[in-house]
Amino acid sequence: MPDAARTRRDRCPGVLRPWSADDGLLVRLRLVGGRLPADSLLALTNVSEEYGTGRVHVTGRANLQLRGLPGDRGNLLPEVRRALEETGLLPSPTHELVRNIMVSPCTGQQATGGGRADLRPLASQLDTMLCSVPRRAELPGRFLFVLDDGRGDLLDRSCDLGLVALDERLAQLRLGEDWGPVLPLDEAPAALLRFADEFLDRRGQGPTAPWHVAELTEPLAEPSPPDTRLPRPSPPLPYGPVPGGGFHMRITDRGLGRDAVEDLTGRASDAGHGELVVTPWRGALVPGEAR
Repeated sequence: MPDAARTRRDRCPGVLRPWSADDGLLVRLRLVGGRLPADSLLALTNVSEEYGTGRVHVTGRANLQLRGLPGDRGNLLPEVRRALEETGLLPSPTHELVRNIMVSPCTGQQATGGGRADLRPLASQLDTMLCSVPRRAELPGRFLFVLDDGRGDLLDRSCDLGLVALDERLAQLRLGEDWGPVLPLDEAPAALLRFADEFLDRRGQGPTAPWHVAELTEPLAEPSPPDTRLPRPSPPLPYGPVPGGGFHMRITDRGLGRDAVEDLTGRASDAGHGELVVTPWRGALVPGEAR
């Protein structure tokens, strides 16, 4: 638990709550599990070229950022907000700041090996349930769900709530720094959100309220021992060609310009699908050929 209590609300940026930087307004667009339609990336690049720096940046949480956007009194100009909404990357304005769901980037791609379950449907269900309850919009913008599909690639990521797949049917929950119960995967979204609701009940109100589960004075539940079926941590996905098909492109601090975006979307088209995956290692994954 951190030594010092929180003394202010979190300031994570979003489209409706931009961050004022030296070069203009900064906005963050959250991607559930990093999943990004290629058409949306192209549309976002158009917005950045028209209103911002012309580049699309990625974060360590597998989200996207635009910089240098114009605004008035700390808010985006209406035409900029409309352009961002038209990309399709703002599905829930009320809950945009809390859609922080990180997922093993290769989940569901059996050819890459290592994954025990396809967590894409589970992540989508978690996002839908998260956004369906108005009160859950009160979760801090830094509150993070982390879902590891059993390959161990996200075991080293701290989280507020999460899970690790033990096989195609079962997972063990993560509750802050502790392990939680083992339960069926199809029950996991509801269970995680019950713990999120419990966190909201316990954290209180005001600027001093905790941002993270680990900052609560008492655990959300009695800690469980780690299951013997848990995987060992695995290293990040290497950049370059991916075993079994696909390509993982490294994205530098300069972000993506038009040429890189067209390269990525062209690769996705050649692979027979229109989706990319932004990874937690500041990269973009073009999944293998669609089957």
